[in-house]
Amino acid sequence: MPNAEPVRYVALGDSQTEGLGDGDDTVGLRGFADRLAGHLTAAHPGLLYANLAVRGRLAGQVRAEQLAPALALRPDVATVVAGVNDVLRPRFDPAATAGHLEEMFAALTAAGTRVATVTFPDVAEVAPLAKPLRPRVLDMNDRIREAAARHGVAVAETGLVPAATDPRMWSTDRLHASPLGHARIAAALAEALGLPGSGDAWTHPLPPRPPRGGLATAAAELGWAAGFLGPWLGRRLRGRSSGDGRTAKRPGLRPLEGPPGS
Repeated sequence: MPNAEPVRYVALGDSQTEGLGDGDDTVGLRGFADRLAGHLTAAHPGLLYANLAVRGRLAGQVRAEQLAPALALRPDVATVVAGVNDVLRPRFDPAATAGHLEEMFAALTAAGTRVATVTFPDVAEVAPLAKPLRPRVLDMNDRIREAAARHGVAVAETGLVPAATDPRMWSTDRLHASPLGHARIAAALAEALGLPGSGDAWTHPLPPRPPRGGLATAAAELGWAAGFLGPWLGRRLRGRSSGDGRTAKRPGLRPLEGPPGS
């Protein structure tokens, strides 16, 4: 990374990268990308950071809408995290989704950018009603690893860590990480990038929780389906997205506000 100019970090992706689950639209969203920018700022004071992510975007939309602006910002470091929205669609095309990710990996690394990405946790462990999606997630993770290996992209293996499916790592919608989950994703990416002071603490399990009975579990599943799954399916049937009309929260490079770190 250059020494004469500030290091530039650009985040590409969907709602997870935008920061949903870590703050809200009233107080502002933080998310793993903001938190990773904190880790990078600690290692590279004066870091400049842009976040091009928009919620609801499919991998192809991330490539079409965010790749060219990202390249124009000449990043030294970039994260590319997308594909979950594709996995959730009835007409999921794993080869096409992985192809969009690989195009971003290829273009960014060819420009001299250090790129990092993640694998996805088992959704069946997070939301049992989503168990039919498990083979898709496992297949997508394999494709991400293969594409990343071809282009020298660092992979944070959050999909292999049991702690990643702890309910405390997830917001109430079970689609987005909680503040703790976002902090761990950022720590995982920091380790994958080899940042000073990073380590594997993000893999450690949380303290045990009191067991929950079968009735309470069933009630929680029904509540989640009514409160989050139903509205999500309704948007899909109407051809709408949570990102309709939205733009990137940090389209330009600027220093990270607030204290560095997670």
